[in-house]
Amino acid sequence: MKFEVTSEYINQLEEDVIAGNAELHLEELNDTHAADIAEVVDQMSLEAGKLLLHDLEDEKAADVLIELDEDLRAKILEDYSGLEIATELVDNLDSDDAADLINELSEERQREVLNSIEDPIQAKGLADLLIYPENTAGALMGTELVKVNHNWRVLQCVKEMRRQAEDIEHVHSVYVVDDANKLLGTLSLKKLLTTSTKTPIGEVFTKNAQSVEAMDDAEDVARAMEKYDLIVMPVVDSLNHLIGRITIDDVVDVIRDEAKEDYNFASGLVEDVESDDSVWTTTRARLPWLLIGLVGGLGAASVIGRFELELSHVPKMAFFIPLIAAMGGNVGVQSSAIIVQALASKSPMGSLLKRLFKELGVGLLNGLICSLIIVGASLFLGYETKLAITVAVALISVVVVAALIGTFVPLLLDKYKIDPALATGPFITTTNDILGLFIYFTIGSLLLGA
Repeated sequence: MKFEVTSEYINQLEEDVIAGNAELHLEELNDTHAADIAEVVDQMSLEAGKLLLHDLEDEKAADVLIELDEDLRAKILEDYSGLEIATELVDNLDSDDAADLINELSEERQREVLNSIEDPIQAKGLADLLIYPENTAGALMGTELVKVNHNWRVLQCVKEMRRQAEDIEHVHSVYVVDDANKLLGTLSLKKLLTTSTKTPIGEVFTKNAQSVEAMDDAEDVARAMEKYDLIVMPVVDSLNHLIGRITIDDVVDVIRDEAKEDYNFASGLVEDVESDDSVWTTTRARLPWLLIGLVGGLGAASVIGRFELELSHVPKMAFFIPLIAAMGGNVGVQSSAIIVQALASKSPMGSLLKRLFKELGVGLLNGLICSLIIVGASLFLGYETKLAITVAVALISVVVVAALIGTFVPLLLDKYKIDPALATGPFITTTNDILGLFIYFTIGSLLLGA
């Protein structure tokens, strides 16, 4: 049955929680998915949300916290002591989620939480996970997994799997290692169930399993899991020792965050913002690209001023300034988006060169088609033939140059290890506005003799 979150339900729940009557809802909430409860908490007041989480079962509260927005989670955790975080939250989370939770705390609070964990092995494991840089495979991985030795027989393997699975909520895959804990491959549960109990594991497991190293980039992990259609990926160190696994839910988060970042760049935002962020935070995120647009506008005005004399001789040229600027910006953004997509998918250089020539061809063809339309429309509206031809020639030139810029800029940024998604936003539009106007007036000067 689908859990319905209505304003009436939120108001009633908040009223009961603040009044100390949360038990009226606990049976239902403890059977509800954590993501649904997180949606409820997000719409409640901060005070009521904190009270509700303390009323829920520890395991459920921990799962809900992980589903919450990071900013809201930080506010809620302010009410938790280091001991409470360790015993009520960390102990009820998978290692990857627990490490993410601890990593959001200050260094002092991190030490407090780690020192409050009773199991020294668990504490050391979490401390090791915190060492890995953000956006690496090591930062995404959890250490809960089932592994068996390639020298075992199926019966021993089953017994060991039962023992290990007691501490693991989800068994995604069974990994086969040697005596030195080096990853050899994976074991299919189907083969395990259909093979004689006396059969050696070495005869039935799948060799050469796909894996990633702990320091690999998180985006590379996401691409590998997408390519090989995996729901879990083993993580190894530089010597191929099995040290953890990454599940598909963590990869989905990576893909979502990367897509959001690219969208922000394309929209002219320098940082992630939410609808409920403060005026200053939102302004700070938007202003840098607006300033770039402002500088670009001043540059375009300077170009127009440079050709003031030409405009005074043929004032009708001014009518087509918006058209030239808009077409150049649109073509540049389209071309850059195609190249950024190719770079994101790690297309080989030959493929990128092919895309380059394709974009030039597309730009030229689009320019010709639009120019013919402009000539026809200009003549129909009564403009001089010479002016119509001038605008058409300028439009073809601007479209081709814009396609070139939209193609080369992402490649240049990628070469210098700068996110090429920067090229899909106001940067390309502003650059093409200035160059487009310069090309337009230069061609006008030559063809119209202005």
